[in-house]
Amino acid sequence: MPHTFYGGVHPSTFKTLASDRPAKKAYIPRKVVLPLLQHAGSPAEPVVTVGSSVKVGDMIARPSGHVSAAIHASIGGRVTRMAHSPTRVQPRVLSITIESQGGEDQDFKALRPARDADSLPSEELLAIVRAAGIVGLGGAVFPTHVKLGTPKTKPIDTVILNGAECEPYLACDHRIMLEKSAEILKGLEIIAKIVDAKNIYIAIEDNKQSAIYAMQRAVEALAAARQPRPGQPRRKFTAPQAKIVALPTKYPQGAEKQIIKVLTGREVPAGGLPMDVGCIAQNVGTAFAVYEAVASGKPLIERVITVTGSCVREPVNVWVRMGTMLPELVGYLGGLAKEPAMVIVGGPMTGVAQYTMDIPVTKGFSGVVFMSKEDLDESEESVCIRCGRCVDACPMKLVPTALMYRVKHEIFDEAQQLGITNCYECGACAYTCPAKIPLLDYMKYGKSRVITV
Repeated sequence: MPHTFYGGVHPSTFKTLASDRPAKKAYIPRKVVLPLLQHAGSPAEPVVTVGSSVKVGDMIARPSGHVSAAIHASIGGRVTRMAHSPTRVQPRVLSITIESQGGEDQDFKALRPARDADSLPSEELLAIVRAAGIVGLGGAVFPTHVKLGTPKTKPIDTVILNGAECEPYLACDHRIMLEKSAEILKGLEIIAKIVDAKNIYIAIEDNKQSAIYAMQRAVEALAAARQPRPGQPRRKFTAPQAKIVALPTKYPQGAEKQIIKVLTGREVPAGGLPMDVGCIAQNVGTAFAVYEAVASGKPLIERVITVTGSCVREPVNVWVRMGTMLPELVGYLGGLAKEPAMVIVGGPMTGVAQYTMDIPVTKGFSGVVFMSKEDLDESEESVCIRCGRCVDACPMKLVPTALMYRVKHEIFDEAQQLGITNCYECGACAYTCPAKIPLLDYMKYGKSRVITV
């Protein structure tokens, strides 16, 4: 089976700006602002008050429901403020500010001795993932414990580790696969144990040959270490050996539905979820976070992000504590070489252009791209020439121009009938449109109206 999918586009990747540089050590800020909604679902509920003292890793907000995620202190200090502030996607989210008082130990201290996942039942592993506040780090930020806690009526037989990282500019997944390959693989085994999967795939785009090689070596090393030796007891759980698949470089190769289709031949139904076809896909950063949570009890308090673009003096990947304010991080990295015309959190295809720099790094913050005026195509929108390029590019086989017409004229029932809710907003249609019609904006607006009307 060819490892590709219908549609897609081939934008310039600009990944070498940052992919060849090792991730910098974590920057420890003096202050963090931690929004209580850094995930899909309902906001977390605070369990601290202004004036509370906290240590690194303390839970400061608990999940408010099943689809929610805990928030933890990323630095030690005192809670100084609880108020609404902007995030990368929302203008006002209740947030907790923690300020270091000086003298606190800002390293995370393991809550317990290292534990082998083999000795823990699946239910306990899932509880650890939930307590750690882990969410999908590929962009969707769906709580990982919900994704892994599939009902018994929908058994999972296949787990896919998503290392495609098809979004231009971003290179954080690439670096973490190079630098934490063994830990990622152990996290992947934990995920496979939780869902009792029989097949494991590691999917990486073929423009990341060094990552493919690193993960292959990790697979071989772990397989050798797992070989039973005379006199040793048999392992309670032996994960199937992961199969590494090099995928053609094409956007959006890393999209969940597409990666499942090309690896298994299974098609997630319209309106359905991967578990409907017995699959789960997890980002490489998520797998690493799962490993840390199980091995030492470390919650999700930091991640690798890419800081890049033509306005950056030295594009880089860096470990960042959650809640670090973007201006402070940029200053730590040496500032900008020139004033950006646009600041995008995420990649240029699916990322969000910011109206302010005064935002914190959050769990869904994979990178930030500082683009100059020369980088932007400011051509004015013209009329549709009916070339069909957007139809050819849409990986969901939609007709973006037809949907755009319905949304523009507020015929939302017809837009729904034509499948607008199946759009996952990859932006391939807008990228390929010669008339520069903001098709993605129409899709986003139309979906919001279909859902609410």
